[in-house]
Amino acid sequence: MLDPKVLMTIKDLPLLAKTVIDGFMNGFNKSKVKGPGLEFSQYRSYQPGDDLRWLDWRMFARSDRYYIRESEIETSISVRFLVDASASMNHDDNGIKKIDYARFLAASLAWLSNLQGDSVGLYVFQDGGLFSLASKPDPQHLQRLLYHLQQINPAGTFTKPVHYKELFAGTGRKELLVFITDMYQAEGEINRLLDSLSALKHEVVVFHLMGKNELDFDFGDYSTLEDLETGETMEVNTNEAATYNQKLKDHLENIRMQLLGKHVFYRMISTSQPLDEALRDFLVQRNKGKF
Repeated sequence: MLDPKVLMTIKDLPLLAKTVIDGFMNGFNKSKVKGPGLEFSQYRSYQPGDDLRWLDWRMFARSDRYYIRESEIETSISVRFLVDASASMNHDDNGIKKIDYARFLAASLAWLSNLQGDSVGLYVFQDGGLFSLASKPDPQHLQRLLYHLQQINPAGTFTKPVHYKELFAGTGRKELLVFITDMYQAEGEINRLLDSLSALKHEVVVFHLMGKNELDFDFGDYSTLEDLETGETMEVNTNEAATYNQKLKDHLENIRMQLLGKHVFYRMISTSQPLDEALRDFLVQRNKGKF
């Protein structure tokens, strides 16, 4: 159920997210997953102000007293999902667009974050503008986030720099920022965004989406390619595959090293890959956030 081709058949995004996480957790060693609602180390007596979601009703039935499941990570964190919705995210590989994969990934990670008691927020960079949905921890807010994810229709170019420091400064606590993008930029605008985010000392994760046809230089019978953001076209010359592959390898390595220098976690993902690797990477970074 983590295969993007299978996920394309599920039209309801909340159902898709739940299906992905249920399947992922069934195949995952749950002892590695820390956080409220998934694994706890002990019970303690309920105190006024405790989150009622972590009351254990079975313990109440046995003892007639209220107990809280105390997690190994006692505090939740804020997870903000940043989604690139510029026109280049409409790139299609074998029926799967990058924006589809981004939608599946963000929805699944938001569902998993909500299970862990984290606040989730959504920020969509599209056609020069920026949609913002601030972080909140409640299930109703998760449904709003999934609704807005479903409505994304990529267009235009990536948003030019805005007041990122004010937008992502939050409450002063560290946060986990998950940026899903194809890293396509005309004037370094994505680099400037990442410079601002890394300066705030948050944990930043970049999932760089690439089509398998881009990685393999395999565009079937097409003889020309069109830039989805500028409309410019170029001829496809299959005799230059070796040169293309080397330039692509150098380009991806350059991105990786740049982000490493900013202390940003980077993972390049093909849109043909199942979601499990990205989910595992997310859990590793989330569990670093014992803020």
